[in-house]
Amino acid sequence: MTELTPSTPATAARLGDSPAARPHRLRRLVTVAVLAQAIEYFDFFVYATASAIFLGPLFFSGLGDTAATLASFSTFAVGFVARPVGGAVAGHFGDRYGRKPVLVASTVVMGVATFLMGLLPTAATIGWAAAVLLVLLRLLQGFALGGQWGGASLLLTESTPSRRRGFFGSFVQVGSQLGLMGGISAFLVLSFLFSNQQMMAWGWRIPFLSGLVMIGVGLYIHRAVEDTPKFKELQAARPEPTAAEQPPLTKVLREHWRTILLAGGAFVLPNAVAFIVVSGILDYGVRSLHLARGPLLGVILAGCVAPLFFLPYFAHLSDRVGRPKLFILGAVGVAAWGWPMFAMIDTRNLWLIFVALFVCFTIHSLMFGPQVALYAELFSTDVRYSGASLGYQVGSVFGGGLAPLITAALLDSTKASWSVAAYMTVLGVISLLSIAALRRRANSAGHKEL
Repeated sequence: MTELTPSTPATAARLGDSPAARPHRLRRLVTVAVLAQAIEYFDFFVYATASAIFLGPLFFSGLGDTAATLASFSTFAVGFVARPVGGAVAGHFGDRYGRKPVLVASTVVMGVATFLMGLLPTAATIGWAAAVLLVLLRLLQGFALGGQWGGASLLLTESTPSRRRGFFGSFVQVGSQLGLMGGISAFLVLSFLFSNQQMMAWGWRIPFLSGLVMIGVGLYIHRAVEDTPKFKELQAARPEPTAAEQPPLTKVLREHWRTILLAGGAFVLPNAVAFIVVSGILDYGVRSLHLARGPLLGVILAGCVAPLFFLPYFAHLSDRVGRPKLFILGAVGVAAWGWPMFAMIDTRNLWLIFVALFVCFTIHSLMFGPQVALYAELFSTDVRYSGASLGYQVGSVFGGGLAPLITAALLDSTKASWSVAAYMTVLGVISLLSIAALRRRANSAGHKEL
């Protein structure tokens, strides 16, 4: 296993990472990682929520109700297609020039793309061109997010002692959860402030316009933090580049492509579950179960509280017992829980729906909490940004990117929620097989921590 912190006290002091300065630096890094991830995922989940409610009739009004919803979820999936591309580009530059500048650039691009979405004319104004512009901005959003997770993750894991790597890395995931909750909360609050007619006319734009905040966050990161001690150490030891030297992206694809694919396979279930809950269940509850949108959004939001506590706890536990053990337990639990979860949702009882989602997110935290440290530990410093980002984003394409679309299609064709539970079981099998193979490969290579 490659070490992620400066190898000697002398090296640490030379790189400006002395023991006296480290606690303050870690607190600032945690704040930056949570803030960047929360606001970036807020922008991304705003689109996820809007795609289940508003974007279909606004941008695909010429289609029927179901077809418009499927078209809206298709544009949601488009953003995930761009994420591996963004991860590859960001990984290359992040491994060559530093974690911080790439994180700053990704943050600013996401803010610009989201803000412009809030200004888009709808199909009623410019026809089919509205959908084209929406897709283009969605691609830009996905491209930016593809590079952001790796930067935030490595800022923490490469600055943290190995015995606390899982715990500190989990705050990146806490930021993601806060962003998810913020995306839901935005439309929940607006649903109480404005009528349905006002929301369809202009209210849906308000959360997107908050993308301007991302630009400020990017500038704050640029001024507030330095690059990681481990990357500075790599730069200090790295010789001048030559024509024969392999670019980081080429090297990681040539030497670690199996690890990247397995990491992606492991992520399909944890990534899909979040979007099944946010977009899929919201759409299902409103259109099929005829639940009121506002109360259902409130129940989903309440269920999302669980990971704020369990993500750091399970990540801390992974520092003691190993990350794949918890990941495997979470995958089995979520795949099995999908069946009773949808049975409880079908009762239309909001309290039972809350319990179902709360339990689901708690089990989900067994996978999502340790994931940052797990992926960082799979790759050496010179290709870590590229490898971790690609593994994460490949999983996001086949997990969260397709989840709302597949969920809506299954419910439309079968008229039964058990089909989505079966879909979660299939994803669970893929994740289990992938993490088991990943663990065997890591152990055979001498990564005893796994």
